[in-house]
Amino acid sequence: MDCFKTDFGERIPTEVVWHDGSDPQRMHNYYTHLYNRAVFELLREERGEGEALLFARSATAGGQQYPVHWGGDCESHFNAMVESLRGGLSLGLSGFGFWSHDIGGFEGTPTPAVFKRWVQFGLLSSHSRLHGSKSYRVPWDYGEEAVEVTREFTLLKHRLAPYLQHAAQRAHATGIPVMRAMVLEFPQDPAAAALDRQYLLGEDLLVAPVFTDDGTVEYYVPEGTWTNFLTGAQFTGPRWVREQHGFHTLPLLARPDSVIPLGADDQHPVSAWADGVELRVHAFADGAERSVEIPRTDGPGRTAVFRLRREGDRLRVSTDSPHPWQLRIGGPDGVLHTRPAGTSEADLPYRF
Repeated sequence: MDCFKTDFGERIPTEVVWHDGSDPQRMHNYYTHLYNRAVFELLREERGEGEALLFARSATAGGQQYPVHWGGDCESHFNAMVESLRGGLSLGLSGFGFWSHDIGGFEGTPTPAVFKRWVQFGLLSSHSRLHGSKSYRVPWDYGEEAVEVTREFTLLKHRLAPYLQHAAQRAHATGIPVMRAMVLEFPQDPAAAALDRQYLLGEDLLVAPVFTDDGTVEYYVPEGTWTNFLTGAQFTGPRWVREQHGFHTLPLLARPDSVIPLGADDQHPVSAWADGVELRVHAFADGAERSVEIPRTDGPGRTAVFRLRREGDRLRVSTDSPHPWQLRIGGPDGVLHTRPAGTSEADLPYRF
């Protein structure tokens, strides 16, 4: 066993008598903490330090140290998707680093449209699972396009693994959640405080899930030039954007001056991330600098570091990686530069 899901066992009524006379009302939430702690400590004892992980739906103050969590038994419609995200962002602002939800919803059966939109949202969360109560969540039950959407976003998540692992390590070290309310990253922007239908996944990816049957979505773009990670389209904020998306896209925007590392292997969640890594560079301003760490796959730390600086129409890159690597400027169809193993420095033209 790698992990336990503490589901329902952590639930206790308030009309009970405690063996030591404890107040049942006060113990209602604290019992969750004790229950999760017991499971977590057992896993740590059996699996070793740094390997304990439980999957919990309930917590109270202090439960942040027993990751990971999910939102419980939501319903299977668009409003429940919105409610789930709102709750998850609130949990993240309370110091919980890892949160997700039942893809497709738990109670009831989603329509094919809800399922496909929830797949996008769920696979762009810190961790992902398809789960339901009295109906299945296998994608082929919702049509061939649902299979395609699930495949596409699973492959995307596999490629984003080094980026997500870095965000996870930062959550462990600092408490900054993997899924972040916009106000956490943009506290000086007065529009950010009320945004509860979009979030940042890690430091540099803005996600605005689609919550409508017709694919219409309205979202806020903060200051600077943001690049749609899936299409390459650019938007300069601050501004609101209204779009309509098919089931194969959604607003997934890369932050200005960001460098997103993508693993070469899209078939596995864990692979040799530094080997053949693609660095996706977005709207890098003249004079911008960025350092990107490629995490280890076997624990905390890194396997390689890339340092980038733009000087006019040149992009200078240095690295300690012994592996081959790639760099792409702009969106998925931007200019691609490939460098063989042992290339520690490169002076590249900055153009799309």
